[in-house]
Amino acid sequence: MTSLWRAIYFIRTATDGLRSSPVTTAVAVGTIATTLVVMGVFGLALKQMSGIVDRVGQDLTVSAYLEPSVDDAAARALATRVATVEGVASVEVVTREEALRRFQGVAGDRTGLLDGLVENPLPASLEISLASGERHEEGIERLVEAIRGLPGIAEIEHGQEWVGTYERVLAGLRAVSMGLGAVFALAALLIVSNTIRLAIYARRDEVEILALVGASRGFIGTPFLLEGALQGAAGSLLALGVLYLGFRVVVAVSGSALAFLIGHAEPVFFDAPEAIAFVLAGAALGCVGSLSALGSAWRPA
Repeated sequence: MTSLWRAIYFIRTATDGLRSSPVTTAVAVGTIATTLVVMGVFGLALKQMSGIVDRVGQDLTVSAYLEPSVDDAAARALATRVATVEGVASVEVVTREEALRRFQGVAGDRTGLLDGLVENPLPASLEISLASGERHEEGIERLVEAIRGLPGIAEIEHGQEWVGTYERVLAGLRAVSMGLGAVFALAALLIVSNTIRLAIYARRDEVEILALVGASRGFIGTPFLLEGALQGAAGSLLALGVLYLGFRVVVAVSGSALAFLIGHAEPVFFDAPEAIAFVLAGAALGCVGSLSALGSAWRPA
């Protein structure tokens, strides 16, 4: 039998098996879809939250406010020194005059607050940008420890607590999604396994005849593996469709509020590689369930 005819036989046998037990097949597909919908909801939430961390991380700076006695030349020398610290991408000197201009730009019509002051009360500072691999709680902490106590630095301001809290929320959400995903995946595996086991029992005579005429275990088992993969792929495609429809509804109903919650950015769905990986995950889930069924129910003579 040529490779082409072998593939045709496997596909035809697998599809015939699925059509012969529509109820159990529908239950297996529905269970896999439910599993992947739950995991997909958490995945989309993590995607939006991770996007916030990435966007904030790009703008994340540590501000080191300088003592009043530090002049512009000393500030530039201090910036050069800080730039050599591991994990620092760049250092910008913000003079007192530049700080005042920034404040006026932000305050707008409220700049009259400074009219009664004799001199500029804002200090000069260093705005320190972190390298991409250091934009997290530990990276900020290392930088702060490295520059704290340097001559000329009066105070350091950073977002370490906020970043740390957000990273812990992300870690907790990942843990919950993995736990729920494991529970639902186990349920899906059991149902797929039982579905394939029933298919094996229903075609027991055919399996025994194939074994008697010399068909290998792999040849006999491949259609059943393909059945599981097709069930898993169908479940993942169904889940992907449900997730997309739900995503569009949520965006349409609460788009502006959702954009505000995720940092004034457009909510994003899974991209093409992520969607393909999602479908492949469902197919793999079905294959594993089929392997379990073959291992426990198939005993060719």
